Amino acid sequence: MWRTSLSLSSKRLLSLSSNLNPNPISSLQKRSPSFDSSYGGLSSFSHLYSSTIPNESNKIGLGLNQLGIAATATTTASVDASSSLSRDLVGVVSHYGRCYWELSKAKLSMLVVATSGTGYVLGSGQVIDLAGLCYTCAGTMMVAASANSLNQVFEIKNDAKMKRTMQRPLPSGRLTASHAIAWASTVGIAGTSLLACKANALAAGLAASNLLLYAFIYTPMKQLHPVNTWVGAVVGAIPPLLGWAAAAGEISLNGMILPAALYFWQIPHFMALAYLCRDDYAAGGYKMISLADVSGRKTALVALRNCLYLVPVGYLAYQWGLTSGWFCLESSLFTLAIGGTAMSFYLNRTTKNARRMFLASLLYLPVFMSGLMFHRLYNNWQSCLVDDSATETVPSSRFMSESESVDNEKQLKNPASGKLVRPPVAYASVAPFPFLPAPSYSHY
Repeated sequence: MWRTSLSLSSKRLLSLSSNLNPNPISSLQKRSPSFDSSYGGLSSFSHLYSSTIPNESNKIGLGLNQLGIAATATTTASVDASSSLSRDLVGVVSHYGRCYWELSKAKLSMLVVATSGTGYVLGSGQVIDLAGLCYTCAGTMMVAASANSLNQVFEIKNDAKMKRTMQRPLPSGRLTASHAIAWASTVGIAGTSLLACKANALAAGLAASNLLLYAFIYTPMKQLHPVNTWVGAVVGAIPPLLGWAAAAGEISLNGMILPAALYFWQIPHFMALAYLCRDDYAAGGYKMISLADVSGRKTALVALRNCLYLVPVGYLAYQWGLTSGWFCLESSLFTLAIGGTAMSFYLNRTTKNARRMFLASLLYLPVFMSGLMFHRLYNNWQSCLVDDSATETVPSSRFMSESESVDNEKQLKNPASGKLVRPPVAYASVAPFPFLPAPSYSHY
């Protein structure tokens, strides 16, 4: 009985103590005296307690993490957008650059620039104006690009029928005709203006006339008559004359050497090309001499005849004082080499021999122009102009010197004796006029 009363009293004490101390940790400490010395249990229990009731610092940390994730996502999106924009820009520039390169026939235009630059060097004196040479080459490149672009604008339908040209920008649809016309007009006007401002009006006029001749006469004539090949040869002969005019300011007889060589060189070059591509030319509707010449004999004969016309060009360059005698010998050897390929094609009219003549023509032109520049001499016509101007001033200077000497004799007479007084050394100096005879004092 007393045991039952003791247990009831103990239960009441425990309930009273729990009401007085609501902290569960202190109650646990009272129930387990060893709990205070157990750090592991305390830390784990406090962790559970703190996790169930988040405080303000935890809320701030969660907010900062969310802001960081959002900022990272925004930065990644902006980087992706900028990289995509840069890729698109590079793609657009690459596309139009490739189209303009093909539309301008850049390799052919650079060959035209090379001939114009050679003409400029040949027309220069002992000192070559490098800035003028660069301006001339840049203007020639622009005008050539414009002419080639207009040529493709007028031949869209023809190029679409030929295997060799159907992948060009206009027949393939990569550019529109209006875009090509705008490009051609811009570079053509810019090139002609550059030549007019930095070279002279003669060079600009030659460039503009060559553009009109190529785009509006040669291009439509390709579909009308085989004489278009000779018209195209005239077009190819003008650029070196343009370079000469830009350097010398005029056109002289020895300035016609390189244009004449280019004119005769183009005939075997184009005859070989017309024979090799005769099927394409027939499909495109072009009137070439090789289409009516089934056997190829007439085509080969025309090529051989114009190779023979190149033989005296080297001699004329030496005879007219443009180059030394070595170039005459070298030019003859070069011409005999290309003439040999033309003779081989005439005797055996095959595709192999036509291609050999074509390759020989490609090698002949740079070698010929290099020889011209290597063996070139100072322009005799410029030196003659200088000599003539110097000789024209001699009589007037001599007359003035004689009249001055008479006046000096009158002034140097001694008033007392009437005799001439010996002039000082400064009056006897002839340094300003080295072409005058030295004074004589034999009568003193």
